[in-house]
Amino acid sequence: MPLASLIPVPIQLRIASTRSRLSRWFAGATYVEKWLVLGILIGIIAGLGAVVFYAALTTASTFLFEYVAGYTLPSPIGEGFRTASSGYLRPYLVPAIVGFGGLISAILVFNFAPEAEGHGTDAAISAVHHNPKSIRIRAVLIKIIASAITIGSGGSGGREGPTGQISAGFGSFLARIFDLNPTDSRIAVASGVGSGIGAIFGAPLGGAVLATEIMYRDDFEVEALLPSFIASTVAYLVFGLFEGYGPLFGNTVSYHLVHPTQLVWFAIIGLVSGGIGLLYARGFYGIAHRFSHSRIPQVLRPMIGGIIVGCIALVVPQVIGTGYGWIQVSLSRSLAAMPLWLICVIPLARILATGLSIGSGGSGGIFGPGMVIGAFVGAAVWKITQPILPGTALDPAPYVIVGMMACFGSISRAPLAVMLMVAEMTGTLSLIFPAMVAVGLATLIIRRSDATIYQSQLRSRDDSPAHQLIAGMPLLASLTAAQVMAKPRLILRTSDTVEDAARLFESSGLNGAPVISKDERYVGGLDAHVLAGKTVKAGTIIEQVMDEALAPAMLETRGSILLEMLINTQQPWIPIVDGERRIRGIVSSSDLVRGYRYTLLRSLRRVSYTGNPDNVLEVPLAQGSPLVHLPLRTAPLPLGVLITQVERGKETFIPTGDTVLLPNDRITALGSKDRLAAVRTLLAAATPSDPETPRQPKGVTPASPKGEEKDAQQNVRS
Repeated sequence: MPLASLIPVPIQLRIASTRSRLSRWFAGATYVEKWLVLGILIGIIAGLGAVVFYAALTTASTFLFEYVAGYTLPSPIGEGFRTASSGYLRPYLVPAIVGFGGLISAILVFNFAPEAEGHGTDAAISAVHHNPKSIRIRAVLIKIIASAITIGSGGSGGREGPTGQISAGFGSFLARIFDLNPTDSRIAVASGVGSGIGAIFGAPLGGAVLATEIMYRDDFEVEALLPSFIASTVAYLVFGLFEGYGPLFGNTVSYHLVHPTQLVWFAIIGLVSGGIGLLYARGFYGIAHRFSHSRIPQVLRPMIGGIIVGCIALVVPQVIGTGYGWIQVSLSRSLAAMPLWLICVIPLARILATGLSIGSGGSGGIFGPGMVIGAFVGAAVWKITQPILPGTALDPAPYVIVGMMACFGSISRAPLAVMLMVAEMTGTLSLIFPAMVAVGLATLIIRRSDATIYQSQLRSRDDSPAHQLIAGMPLLASLTAAQVMAKPRLILRTSDTVEDAARLFESSGLNGAPVISKDERYVGGLDAHVLAGKTVKAGTIIEQVMDEALAPAMLETRGSILLEMLINTQQPWIPIVDGERRIRGIVSSSDLVRGYRYTLLRSLRRVSYTGNPDNVLEVPLAQGSPLVHLPLRTAPLPLGVLITQVERGKETFIPTGDTVLLPNDRITALGSKDRLAAVRTLLAAATPSDPETPRQPKGVTPASPKGEEKDAQQNVRS
């Protein structure tokens, strides 16, 4: 039974009316008005989601490790600044705890929301590019619980993936309920990703830039910048109300470059970070590939990976959990007391542990582990060079900070965003210049291998389905739904039964129809194929089986957006509604093609007349013309004359050399005045009345709703 049926009818009507008014307002609001409201809403949920997940993760970690295993994990300055235990009180329980967390996480994910598997950020990036309205609220809730258990039990994962997916899911929810167009839906999900990550790391500026940079390997989603600024700022304010506003790792260092030779050490960090970043991506997905192709039952894979991680943690405890406390240790001079072999092993052990924890099917982020890996890459360079080379600083913090920026900034293909985030997390901007050297070299290494840690990233906006449509068919933006829509041949009501719908589908020959409520407002759609595949009882009303996610469009929606909706959502047709969500028409791909063809021909005609109008001729082909029934390539036309279009009855098209001319075709030709006079003679059956004055062209209007109605209304046929 649908949840909506449990709500009293008056309340349903009030909700529908409010939703209609808000949808209409968003459709007509200015860019700033719209994103000020949506950005604040997304930011509030992102901040609250970060608070909820942080609390769940802290609770799970405290119970499973401090209470059960008897081991205190270190924490950064922004989270209490605790030091790690000297050893495990009950070490024999560590592999079991990590394995248990992996098992519980897998049971939740694979039974309730399989899309919550993995690190989450990739799923959000994919949604932005392909279907921003597809993120389910259920997946968000499962992601919170599963990630808290996976990381809290000791799995190697970050908390940015879950928080990013929470706010991205809410952006997707807003896009659905307010009928946002595809462009606004993409921006809502993208700004959700950035605001969630910016809030949980205390880095609102870096999070906002990340939303624009992380979508592509070599490009930016510039339209999302202002909405991301708003959402990320609000999310950080909300999160800070509960957890404070200080930098995660405190105000770590005030670094000043005093001589160009100091850049050599940062260049070394960049080269090493590029290689380790490449190893991180290939190692992580290599382990994930091994697990996905193994014969081990899917639900047991995270448990096995967790047990192995627990065994590694007995020797290298730095692989447990988020690892942010160990980054804090590496930023201090106490790093000097840590053995060199351990500092060098930590990046490799962390790569292995992250692949086993998340690549096996567990739930958590990969941003956080990337920070740990980069921090200890910088620490290793400092540890090795400090005793033997002059000019190396006594403080390891600059090396650690630049290592984080270079390692994950390069392999995430978001160097600018990661540089800003790490600078905010460590409370310093003075390292930006030397970091540019390291990040630049690391990025060059990664670009040569064409690697990335986020496999859903596209190369550039040219590869994005949405931007390809806009670039490939720019004239669609000049059309509106009101100009291309057809009158719906069938409209169903929520109170109709499935037997009524089946009978109407059969009599009309249609395979789908919009559904309206008792107050005549659009509420969803019904597909005949889906109906045939359902096992429903006789007398079941349509309200219980209709598709409420079939998104409508407004009368003023542009053709480019309609085409994107048809392709990205795989809808066979789009219901067109007015401001009160009342059905006004239907648009299918054939309607868009027809509208685009007429728009293209009108544009061609305008171009033809931008010069001398005497160089354009439009005249019908007479029955007695010698050109009748001849293909254009063999027609005896004068040299220098170009036939640009042919109007045949209700159809207008651009001819080719194989186009056969028929009587009464209206021909449009370009050429010099004297040659057009000769063409007029060829086209006419009798002597032209005035060969010196070519006939002025008649405007081509879009397809008439009456003249084209029969063809246009085939939009829901199979």
